Amino acid sequence: MRSHALALAAWLATASAIFLDDAYHTDFHYALLGLPKHDATFFQKPYAASKASLLYTVSDNGTIGAVNPKDGALVWRSASGPSSKGHLRGGDEQDTVVGAVGDRITAWSASDGRIVWESRADGAIVEDLEILEQEDGITNSDAKDAVVLLADSSPRVKRLDGKTGRAKWTFTDSSGDTPFQVSTSPTTVYYISLHSPLLGGGAKLRVTFLNPVTGKKTDSYTLSSEGEISTKDNILFAGANTAAPLLAWTDKTNRVLKVNIIGTKGVSSFNAPANVATEKIVLHAPNRVNSLAHFLVEYQTATGHSAEVYHVDLKQSSVSKAYSLQHLEEKGTFATSTAGANVYFTRLTAAEVTVVASVSEGILGRWPVNGSPALAGAYPVHGVSEVVVKGDVASAARSAVLFSNGQWALIRNSEIAWSRPEFLSGTVSAVWAELPEEEALAQELAEESHQNVVGAYIHRVKRHIRDLEHLPSWLQSLPPRVLGNLVGMSQETTVEDIQHDSFGFHKLVIVVTDKGRLAALDVGSQGKVVWTIDLHQFASDATFQSPSLKAFRGYVEVKDVDLSGSLFINSTTGGLLSSQDVKTTLPITTKGETLVTYSLVDGELKGNLGAGPSFEAVWTFTPPPGERIISYTARPAKDPVASIGKVLGDRRVLYKYLNPNLVLVTAVADSARRASIYLLDSASGELLHSAAHYGVDVSRPIPSTLSENWFSYSLTIDSASATTARGYQLVVSELFESPLPDDRGPLGALSNSSTVQPTKGEAAKAYVLSQSYQIPEEVSHMTVTQTRQGITSRELLVTLPASHSIVGIPRQVIDPRRPIGRDPNANEQAEGLAKYAPMIIFDPKWHLNHKYELFGVKNVITSESGLESTSLVFAYGLDVFGTRVAPSFAFDILGKGFNKVQMLLTVAALFVGVLFVAPLVRRKQINSLWTT
Repeated sequence: MRSHALALAAWLATASAIFLDDAYHTDFHYALLGLPKHDATFFQKPYAASKASLLYTVSDNGTIGAVNPKDGALVWRSASGPSSKGHLRGGDEQDTVVGAVGDRITAWSASDGRIVWESRADGAIVEDLEILEQEDGITNSDAKDAVVLLADSSPRVKRLDGKTGRAKWTFTDSSGDTPFQVSTSPTTVYYISLHSPLLGGGAKLRVTFLNPVTGKKTDSYTLSSEGEISTKDNILFAGANTAAPLLAWTDKTNRVLKVNIIGTKGVSSFNAPANVATEKIVLHAPNRVNSLAHFLVEYQTATGHSAEVYHVDLKQSSVSKAYSLQHLEEKGTFATSTAGANVYFTRLTAAEVTVVASVSEGILGRWPVNGSPALAGAYPVHGVSEVVVKGDVASAARSAVLFSNGQWALIRNSEIAWSRPEFLSGTVSAVWAELPEEEALAQELAEESHQNVVGAYIHRVKRHIRDLEHLPSWLQSLPPRVLGNLVGMSQETTVEDIQHDSFGFHKLVIVVTDKGRLAALDVGSQGKVVWTIDLHQFASDATFQSPSLKAFRGYVEVKDVDLSGSLFINSTTGGLLSSQDVKTTLPITTKGETLVTYSLVDGELKGNLGAGPSFEAVWTFTPPPGERIISYTARPAKDPVASIGKVLGDRRVLYKYLNPNLVLVTAVADSARRASIYLLDSASGELLHSAAHYGVDVSRPIPSTLSENWFSYSLTIDSASATTARGYQLVVSELFESPLPDDRGPLGALSNSSTVQPTKGEAAKAYVLSQSYQIPEEVSHMTVTQTRQGITSRELLVTLPASHSIVGIPRQVIDPRRPIGRDPNANEQAEGLAKYAPMIIFDPKWHLNHKYELFGVKNVITSESGLESTSLVFAYGLDVFGTRVAPSFAFDILGKGFNKVQMLLTVAALFVGVLFVAPLVRRKQINSLWTT
């Protein structure tokens, strides 16, 4: 047994997902957070003695994390799952930050993201979260408590212990109001809610006073706001943790601003600027208890913005306007920062950063911003800032700004220090696209194939003549390329800012996000964003709920349920194409593409002849009663097969069942805890194979994939009793024409047959070999590598959400022909088969992401490269990851360690040696003739 284990380990050691010298060079990783929320992004020192701050945020998808402001590197993060209710707060001079996503409230170590404590909200949703900075006017020096507002049928306010997360008191609101927010002052906790009158007509703001020690209600008042407020969106601001917390709202036309100092019943009204049409009002105020009670109101228009600064008089409980900042016909925003009691406002535009103090309108600092290609054409949406002021001069300013194109960048004085493409975290679909030169050549060849011999010859001659235009530039670039190859640094040509190489590694991936943003990434240049556009500029009324992509030669087609038609986007430039421009182009994947499309309607899978609204359903598959279809997987349209059979060790052949029309259907029976797998012929709808598995947790994913003549799927086996352990299974099945070598099965003798209308005797089903394996983790997605000719052994790529990894399982490991219960014989050893083992342990060398942690991977797509040995891999979800793999090793390319200079010197030395030795040999031959 030990010798068998050693042999198996040695066999598995031959597989490696990535070499050590390829790591961080042939792959790339965007460790993303998502679009940061304005009210939950801030600079803070991770602990009191720290000399530098970190940048903390919670994103729109519920991910909480910290970023190093120096270089934009991710320090730590915690992905809690999709949720629009995300909150994050940090106490002054505390070493923890407290966040809430959904019903979870968690305290993290601010420096490394370690969980300090966690609390659940008993099924409620956390509506708001604040830190209790002071109690009875005294600053808390110990771990500061958190005050949370929970929204459900009985809204509650809780005070949680800063060390343990346990509730110190709970206030329950039984009035039927809609909870909105909590706010704190040095002496009181304020609970703010929306009270809807019985007769309708809007909502009133109700403020309830709570004792911070006991949680008892001490007072309350209601503001007459029913004429302006109908939903929570009408409320602009509810300040927290300040000496003078504010409550501000506006009317429906954004013409009048209403401000209430929380704790008083007075309401101050201010008119918006009359000379501009205000579209949005944003209020910016400090959140420190010792800062001046000053705030800024930003007025945004369709093309520009302006602002007014207001002061709060605590003694008089009044609000007055201090000064105005001029209107700029340029999109921008403001950020608030404090230094001691002083408050500063930073104005952020794409061209300039300016700093003013809250006490006067004089500009303390001004920096023109040096542009960045990643931010071209974008404008700031919101940001946070830190400023250094000495006397009356701002000597430095840094601002973390979210731009309109989804880039999160840090502006340090005039420089763009870094930018993070956070918009990619919302990627929902991705396709591979060809590069311009390849697309043009493919189109030219397609045109020649549709002409007669003479016309095709003339067309080719003209094409070659046109190619001579590039001869001077090619000759000019030849010496640098040769020199670069000799020293190991190849020079790559650039065409329209997209790199080309001889090996086909520089391919474009077109991605679309749930926010309607389309982008192109060059996977061969560390995932460089080549271009990005907002699809709303082409369809302003669309919401892009679930956009999907399909690649064609030179363009991609964007579809969405909210679009009446399709958008055609140039894959090279991102420009919009008309339907006339795309009529003459052909899909990339025309070879082998079937005419059958699929639709899942009312629990039935239909095979449709063609696509679009005029499709014709040619067959329907309905699962047995009690089952429902959850997914289906079709064989890839481009799935080249190098050999129609598998050569055995004795040189006989097992012929593969190669059907391009295969589709794998997964169905589940919830009550019976059963998963069923059905293999269909999509041309006729005939059932070719089925399998059933019992004791399955049908609430978990059941991913599947189909390639060549084999398919695979994974299941989560549920524990039916206390003695049954929960586990995960991987099932692999391979299809052959016959179980007998050198036998083509029932159809072997026929010269002609039909899969659409098979006659009696023609409907031969495949011979199926299956094996199942226990695997250590759940699989959320699986796919197969692709190469140009299909000669290279395929590799099964599985996504492991628990370990944040993508693993490439070699095909030999999951070969269903592995002998069971015995050692392989000589012929099986010649094939590379090993003894079947029911457990597969994922070898660390199989991990494509090595040290990277991949969060939230939703899908993995693969593509061929210019080398038969190499397949390109791209994964997207919360993170974006790209790499290339060689399942059969890189047999068609020289390694990086190959010494080209030494080879040339050796050839040159041999050539020189031949020149010197040839005359000597010739003379010796002549002399030998004379001597004989």
